[in-house]
Amino acid sequence: MLQITTQTNNQNFIRNLKDKVAKYGVTTGGIMVLVALLLIFFYLLYVVQPIFDDVSIDHKLDVAIEQPEKTLALGLDDHVETAFRLTSDNKMEFYQLAGEDSGQAITAFDIDLDSDAVAFAQSMAHLNQYAYVSENNQLLVASPKFKLGFANNKRQITPQIIYPLTEQGIELDSSSQIEKFAFAVNSEAGGVIYQNRDGEINFVRLDAEVNFMTDETEWLQMQAQLPVIQGAVDYLLITADVSRAFVIQNGQLYVFNIRDPENISLVSKSQVVDYKNKITATSLLGGANSIVIADSSGEISQWFEVNGEKGRRFEKIRSFKSSQPQTALYPEYFRRSFVSVDNQGKLGVYYTTSQAELFNGPITQGNIKTLSIAPRADAYILQSNKTIQVFEVHNEHPEVTWSALWNEVWYEGYSEPDYVWQSTSASDDFESKFSLVPITFGTIKAAFYAMLFSVPIALAAAIYTAYFMPAKIRTLVKPTVEIMEALPTVILGFLAGLWLAPLIETHLAALSVLVILLPVSILLVAFVWHNLPQTVRNALPEGWDSIILIPVIVCLSWACISLSPWLNDVMFDGDVRLFITDELGISFDQRNSLVVGIAMGFAVIPTIFSIAEDAVFSVPKHLSQGSLALGASQWQTLVRVVLLTASPGIFSAVMMGLGRAVGETMIVLMATGNTPIMDWSVFQGMRTLSANIAVEMPESEVGSTHYRILFLAAFVLFVFTFVFNTIAEFVRQRLRDKYSSL
Repeated sequence: MLQITTQTNNQNFIRNLKDKVAKYGVTTGGIMVLVALLLIFFYLLYVVQPIFDDVSIDHKLDVAIEQPEKTLALGLDDHVETAFRLTSDNKMEFYQLAGEDSGQAITAFDIDLDSDAVAFAQSMAHLNQYAYVSENNQLLVASPKFKLGFANNKRQITPQIIYPLTEQGIELDSSSQIEKFAFAVNSEAGGVIYQNRDGEINFVRLDAEVNFMTDETEWLQMQAQLPVIQGAVDYLLITADVSRAFVIQNGQLYVFNIRDPENISLVSKSQVVDYKNKITATSLLGGANSIVIADSSGEISQWFEVNGEKGRRFEKIRSFKSSQPQTALYPEYFRRSFVSVDNQGKLGVYYTTSQAELFNGPITQGNIKTLSIAPRADAYILQSNKTIQVFEVHNEHPEVTWSALWNEVWYEGYSEPDYVWQSTSASDDFESKFSLVPITFGTIKAAFYAMLFSVPIALAAAIYTAYFMPAKIRTLVKPTVEIMEALPTVILGFLAGLWLAPLIETHLAALSVLVILLPVSILLVAFVWHNLPQTVRNALPEGWDSIILIPVIVCLSWACISLSPWLNDVMFDGDVRLFITDELGISFDQRNSLVVGIAMGFAVIPTIFSIAEDAVFSVPKHLSQGSLALGASQWQTLVRVVLLTASPGIFSAVMMGLGRAVGETMIVLMATGNTPIMDWSVFQGMRTLSANIAVEMPESEVGSTHYRILFLAAFVLFVFTFVFNTIAEFVRQRLRDKYSSL
């Protein structure tokens, strides 16, 4: 007796120990899952958060200078270690900004003109060129250069000065002294637009020609007078590629095509300010596709060329409002950002495309005489009163705002605002476009067509297998369908892109007919089978009658495919693509939503089928048997008892399938053209969030705007899945509570 009691106590102890281990193990596992989800959530936020940081401008260094009234322009090197100043007495001075000698002058170069300078101008910011014109109309272009070297294992930067044209400059053929000019020079060509005292506005085209005898570069001049304009002008601008010239006179903007000096034409003429206001500052933005104009009312407007009903013309796209008139505008080297300065010494930082005012306020005491932005836009150098000041700037992601990510944006070169995702381009002047709407739309579109294909098939198959199919056949069918889920999606994507897409394009007419004939044929065969004599139907074992449909489906599909050429001639005039494109006006891509819907639907079917079949099969038998005993038919029992009881599981199956479709990557990546467009057409492709991350993440620079927005796309996908699962769980619980009493 004692031995039996001892064994019982030992068994109880072991059982209790196992219960506690299982309890705490399951609890720990659940907590770890929640912790992992929270870590993913917060890590995504950690990577994304910097793109929404405000601009910060911090004072770094003061440099004392002599004769500050002579300053014409300032500048910085790439590493913000050296500054330079151009003066009215034709000098380029360099100053040290880093190390022990910070704030000290390094060296100075004389810019040799044949006489006193009467005009000064600087090129677009990224060219980093500065030019003087003398009393004798000699043009001399100078540019700072920083030579990097190492001495005694220490990096040294040696300032230099180079002359993009020649050290002696070139003589401009003008009938009188030049008063105002703009210029641009590259390795092969250059251009100068100027106005002289006689009021003439001339354009000089400079073409480089290498003398094969002396190996020296000679610059050939072609001069032409700009048409239309007469009288004194306010501003002259020229693009870096010497293709467009901008002239502003009395509040009007004239844009000229100057590619061919012998055929200069007026491209556009626009009234850019109200007649009661005056233009106070203007500048070309990076890329030279836009011009920003400030007027005496305090408004700063952006203008660029738009293709409208009246042809291509410059139009006002957006504007920024300031409390004071802006006296100067300074664009960044490459981005569409610019800095404005008013007559009260306040500084404003703006990004045009997102229409964002990033900063507005004073950063120094006194008025700002001149300012320059570092090549990497990470520092500003300015002169206020008698001191040059350097400021460190943190403004890494000015193009990103919540509005720009989710609203229509009017980009340069577009005829209207639009949702655009285009992160890269081969052009140096390209502006990245980061609208998340097209790829979010593509995710919803791909999931919609996949569910449209998979849900009816999966649910119908699950209901039939669980409720009508004999047990012996069910033991074969259910594992066969479930094992389909183990098929790698990359294989499905590969087959969809290389085999299914061309097949659908070639036999689209046959597929159109098959979609109509197949359900009709199935119903017709079922009707005939139902009306056959009982002896004939009893010849087939119970539950095997559905096997009859297999040869019907196979033969009908084979017949439609065989008749495909004839159907193409009858329905689509022999060419499906041309008929859809030309006659219906619908764009047709070979890898389209139809292909994605079929391929991804094939991947989703096993998930929905397995969960839904288990839910239907798990309905207690006494419920269905009781319904049948009360006189209900099998269909009535199925619809009013079985499906209602299994509805929580069926709904969970559909939502699980939807989650699988939303997060699918490889099928969408390989079976569609990955075009981020917004079109519900079944013949157009799409780009999804997951496919976009897979395609572009390897190319993105760590920490860049592109990199962080891809993480934002992942965060949006995470939120999508979380919301769907939350809704699914809420509805499932409501359905369970409602029908649990059956």
